[in-house]
Amino acid sequence: MSDYLALVACGAPLAARVHDVAAAAAELHWRVRVVATASAMNWVDAAAVERVTGFAPLVEQRRPGEPKRFPTPGRVVVCPGTFNSINKLATGIMDNYAAGLVCEALASGTPLTIVPMVSDALWGHPAWAGHLATLSSAGVTFVDVRTGRTGDPQPVDAGTGDDNARTFDPAWLFTDTAARTG
Repeated sequence: MSDYLALVACGAPLAARVHDVAAAAAELHWRVRVVATASAMNWVDAAAVERVTGFAPLVEQRRPGEPKRFPTPGRVVVCPGTFNSINKLATGIMDNYAAGLVCEALASGTPLTIVPMVSDALWGHPAWAGHLATLSSAGVTFVDVRTGRTGDPQPVDAGTGDDNARTFDPAWLFTDTAARTG
């Protein structure tokens, strides 16, 4: 298995902590590449990511003829995953580099963890439950942004994104998930 971890950040307040998540993974000897959606870059501290990983966050697809920028990852973590991005992943929409990387992970069976950061204002959307079920049946592990528990994801209260980002513990993504299931 590859020792590369692709850390995907989508546009929500927890993206401001992506360098902390990268540091937690690096402590466990993962070689981390951060891939961010354009919206996530409103939160991502690119300089901090580069200090931790040695590389600037990747946002755009490589140009034709350019070599791949890193090997196939052995694991993919989406932290945070937004309503928009999670819905895209469940339906196979690859309209940006981050979504393409995650869709490839889904197709190849690469271990995939998603930390949904979706408010209760969107949770009841008619397509949402089905999309979560699709991803769960594909083997995705969901981690609760508030508690670190794995299993069925839960919404966050609208307006609490900054608080949830502040209290999120990156170690939750890299500890024995069996102890946190429920």
